[in-house]
Amino acid sequence: SNNMWWGSLLLLAAAAAAAAEPASTLTGPSRPVTVALREDRGHAVDLPDTDPRVQRRATGWAPEQIAVALSAAPTSAWVSWITGEFQMGGTVKPLDPGTVASVVRYGLAADSLVRQATGDALVYSQLYPFEGLQNYTSGIIHHVRLQGLEPATKYYYQCGDPALPGAMSAVHAFRTMPAVGPRSYPGRIAVVGDLGLTYNTTSTVDHMASNRPDLVLLVGDVCYANMYLTNGTGADCYSCAFGKSTPIHETYQPRWDYWGRYMEALTSGTPMMVVEGNHEIEEQIGNKTFAAYRSRFAFPSTESGSFSPFYYSFDAGGIHFLMLGAYADYGRSGEQYRWLEKDLAKVDRSVTPWLVAGWHAPWYTTYKAHYREVECMRVAMEELLYSHGLDIAFTGHVHAYERSNRVFNYTLDPCGAVHISVGDGGNREKMATTHADEPGHCPDPRPKPNAFIGGFCASNFTSGPAAGRFCWDRQPDYSAYRESSFGHGILEVKNETHALWRWHRNQDHYGSAGDEIYIVREPHRCLHKHNSSRPAHGRSNTTRESGG
Repeated sequence: SNNMWWGSLLLLAAAAAAAAEPASTLTGPSRPVTVALREDRGHAVDLPDTDPRVQRRATGWAPEQIAVALSAAPTSAWVSWITGEFQMGGTVKPLDPGTVASVVRYGLAADSLVRQATGDALVYSQLYPFEGLQNYTSGIIHHVRLQGLEPATKYYYQCGDPALPGAMSAVHAFRTMPAVGPRSYPGRIAVVGDLGLTYNTTSTVDHMASNRPDLVLLVGDVCYANMYLTNGTGADCYSCAFGKSTPIHETYQPRWDYWGRYMEALTSGTPMMVVEGNHEIEEQIGNKTFAAYRSRFAFPSTESGSFSPFYYSFDAGGIHFLMLGAYADYGRSGEQYRWLEKDLAKVDRSVTPWLVAGWHAPWYTTYKAHYREVECMRVAMEELLYSHGLDIAFTGHVHAYERSNRVFNYTLDPCGAVHISVGDGGNREKMATTHADEPGHCPDPRPKPNAFIGGFCASNFTSGPAAGRFCWDRQPDYSAYRESSFGHGILEVKNETHALWRWHRNQDHYGSAGDEIYIVREPHRCLHKHNSSRPAHGRSNTTRESGG
């Protein structure tokens, strides 16, 4: 009977596995789901500067905050690190970046680092011209590009300055992306947003690392250094705590170093691609912005022809990735839009079938926070991306998880993109829990003053179930699933048409998913045979929900 019992248990397990086959976008739009808030999770608490994970362990000129990033093609990659110590004070004297060389030794085995590449070094400062505020100047930041690499190959490397004693790192290793082509794909791509550096962040990163990603996409809002004054005092809401009392939005730049130290265990072995969020703006003297963001990360800006840290593209196997700037000019007459047109025109979908984009602020969020905030970006860019058959758009900004049905111009469309917002990385700001469609919670359609969001294009809907109103009175049809929980997502592209998306909640067991779906491309239906980029049904002459 014991054997029979095992047999029936195995049958049950098999049946459960069959029943649990994830849904697919092929079956059309799914009925909107809202997962009710289980319990208030309290607020996320930042790691203090006494936490050993954020303290400086490097001595002398030894490298720290080591990170790998991709170039535009799998045959090249970037290695970045920092040497020397930052300074904080009323007057700071920047280090000379020429003090230490920028060298990476690498090869196919840990004891055979036979190749060598050199790169550039820089320092940046965050300066506040006000009495009593502290200034910051960074350690020396190094960026070295490795070229002529084999795709899908594990490389061992150490970085630093071989001419100085104790100035080379330990040996690390990373794997290059698969060769560009329709039949090779990275195994697992982790997508995360609005991380910060809280105890919740560390849970997100632990869960993410346990899924052994081949690549990490961080869709903006990195370390939240701008939740602090320059004296190191922080708050969960900057404007509430400090807004009235300080002449400029301050930051505590050492939080960037803490974040780089904490993340090194992941970033030194797994390539990570970052695009800016609003928390990276960090205004300083002379209206200068984004100094930390543009100095600390390596971007394939030159290689992808964007020549900008705010938007760029890269290929990994059969995927063409677009990282777009929600805080750079995205108007149709601007440089980003012109670059995007040129970049998309070069994409050959028989070589890279998948077109995946990432940017910070979502176009289709149904939460009250940031509801329709970047409508101008959607009005400017959505038609272009749709006409080239964008498959998936990843965003953050709203501190919750939400996945859309295939949508274009607020209309369910089998050739529209799936929009997935993963702004639930765990930062110290409040989690988004209120939906714009709840009674009494529809925000005002008036613009919020924000120089970085360039105007306000949202007004009442002119068609559909919400015609004449700014919000729906129920979860909109274009929203498939929404839940206020911390977590991260994993995209597994299986072949030219099928990709499995799984969202993992921090409160769940490692390996289990809160939301999962097969995202299935239909190129025969959505892309013309002759031109691999136009949609088969010319939607672009229909009237647009411009809300203008």
